[in-house]
Amino acid sequence: MNDYLLSLVLGIVEGLTEFLPVSSTAHLRLSEALLHASGLAPHLTLDDGYWKMYSIVIQLGAILCLPVYFRSRIATFLSTFPRGERGDRTPLTHPLGLVAVAFVVTAIPSFLLTKVIGKHLENLYIIGWSLLIGGVIMWIVDAMNAKSEAAGPSAGGGRIHTWKMENMSLGQAIWIGICQIFSAVFPGTSRSMSTIAAGQVAGMSRSSALEFSFFLSIPTMVAATGYTLLKSLRGKGENPIGVSQIDAHGWIVLAIGFVVSYIVAYASVAWFMAYVRKRGFAPFAVYRIIVGTLVLAFAARLAG
Repeated sequence: MNDYLLSLVLGIVEGLTEFLPVSSTAHLRLSEALLHASGLAPHLTLDDGYWKMYSIVIQLGAILCLPVYFRSRIATFLSTFPRGERGDRTPLTHPLGLVAVAFVVTAIPSFLLTKVIGKHLENLYIIGWSLLIGGVIMWIVDAMNAKSEAAGPSAGGGRIHTWKMENMSLGQAIWIGICQIFSAVFPGTSRSMSTIAAGQVAGMSRSSALEFSFFLSIPTMVAATGYTLLKSLRGKGENPIGVSQIDAHGWIVLAIGFVVSYIVAYASVAWFMAYVRKRGFAPFAVYRIIVGTLVLAFAARLAG
C-alpha cells in the first residue's frame, strides 16, 4: 500500500472515531498493528517519529471541524457571556466557563501524568480492557437513563434534570473533568465516552452530555495535540522529528490525512448528534465490548 492510500485510510479511521465513544487512539493503534502484521504497510509503526507526528496532525484535522460545525452555538455563547441567555449565569457557571473548569480539572493531572500516559499509549492489553470495561459502563449508564429519555423533559422527575448544556451546574463540570482524566491515562477509554457517561451519571440527558463532550474536546485536544506536535517538530520529546526532516512526499501525506480526517469528522459529528437523540449509546457500547474482546485476543496472539 503506498503512503497516499495509507494516509487516506488512516484519515478516515481518525475522522470516524475521534468523536464517537469508541476511542480513536485504540482504532489507530489497532489499524497500525493490523496493516503492519498483514504486510500491507510494513513500514507503518506509530512509535516511529514521523507516523507519531502524523497521528497528531490528523487528530488536529478532526478537532478543527468542531468550531466550524458549532459556529452558531459558539457565537451565541460568546455574545451572552458571562450572564447567559436568561441572565442568571456567572463567569464560572456560563457554558464557556463550565468548559474551562472541566478543561482545567482534566489538564493539570493529565500533564503531571504524561510519563504514565506515554508508557500506556501503545499497550494493546490496556487498550483492549479499556474498550471492554468502558463499553460495559456505557451500556449500564445509558440503560439507567433510558426511561427518563423516553419520557422527555415534560414528564418531570426521573434521573435526568439537565436537558440542555446551558443548564449545567459547576459540580457537573468538575465531575466530568475528573472522569475524563481516565481517558487521558488509559488509551481506549475514549474522551467522548468518559464525558458522556460521566454527564449521564450526573443527571444530564444524552444530547446535553454529548454536546458538552464536543465543546470540551476543543480546548482539551487542541492543547494536548498542539503541545505534543510542537515538541515533535522542535526535535524534542519521544521519537521527535524536526520540520527539516520532512520532505515534499511527507508533507503531501500529512496534508491528505489532515483534510480527509476533517471532512470525515464533520460528517461523523453531524450524524452522531442526530442518531443519539433517537437511539442512545447502547450500539456503541456493544461495539466497544466486541472490539475490546478482539483486541485482547489479537494481543494474546502477538504475545504468543
